[in-house]
Formats: sequence, C-alpha cells, structure tokens
Amino acid sequence: MEVRQAMAHALALAAEAAAADEVPVGAVVLHEGRIIGRGRNTREHGNDPTGHAEIQAIREAATHLDTWKLTGCELVVTLEPCPMCLAASQQARVSRVFYGADDPKGGALALGYRLHEDPRTHHRFAVEPALEPECSKILTDFFKKKRQGP
Repeated sequence: MEVRQAMAHALALAAEAAAADEVPVGAVVLHEGRIIGRGRNTREHGNDPTGHAEIQAIREAATHLDTWKLTGCELVVTLEPCPMCLAASQQARVSRVFYGADDPKGGALALGYRLHEDPRTHHRFAVEPALEPECSKILTDFFKKKRQGP
C-alpha cells in the first residue's frame, strides 16, 4: 500500500473522530505495505491527554507485532505530529513518518522540535510532508463548525 492509500484510511479515521466531536486526526501504521495499527483522536471522550491518533496507532501496531520496536514501519497521520507524538515515534523506532497537514501552532516541526534528526538521540528517522488538501479541509471544517456553535 502506498502513502496516498494509507492517508485515505487515516482520513476515514479522522472523519470518525469528527463524528464523535473529537479533533479530526487519524493515523495508521504500515508494515510491509499492510496497515497494522489504526488510531483516531479520543482525548475528549477518554479524558486522556495522550489520546492522540498516533499514540493509538503505535500501540496497536506494537501489539500486532508483539514488540515495542516498530523498525521497518511507517506512520501515516493526517496532521503534523505534536512533540509528544514525534517522541513516541522515535521511542517506537518507526522508520518514517508522513503527515498530511501542517500544524503551525502545535506541530513538532513547526515549533522547532526536530527530535527525529538530533544526532544525540539513539534513533533518527525521516519525517516527510505528504500534504493532502483533504487533511487540512477536515480540520478547517471541524473548527469552523465549532465556532458557529449548535
């Protein structure tokens, strides 16, 4: 499965999050071209500050592989990862992260946290934009609706 197809799956998860009144972010983990982890934001309903799509997808992938080391796996997420999620990707040893929409206020890269490139860390990996207009649109539409109220 290529990144564009994986992003379509992540977008479907983001739509599920939006339907549940969660910030619409979805993520999948690929291993050998197959989805082995899925996640969507659940912070509000789970009362969990770590309820990010990436964290859920990484946990499910680790369970699937029966190891915390996700070497050879790629994380595909609809929004630029925050510092926590980028650090979780580093700790999980993912090989690459693709993200769909920039996050200028909360994204690790936008904020200057380039942990994935730091030569002092034990694992470095690529983080690449796979900018998809749909990823930005689902977020824009969600927050526009929130501002308009019921």
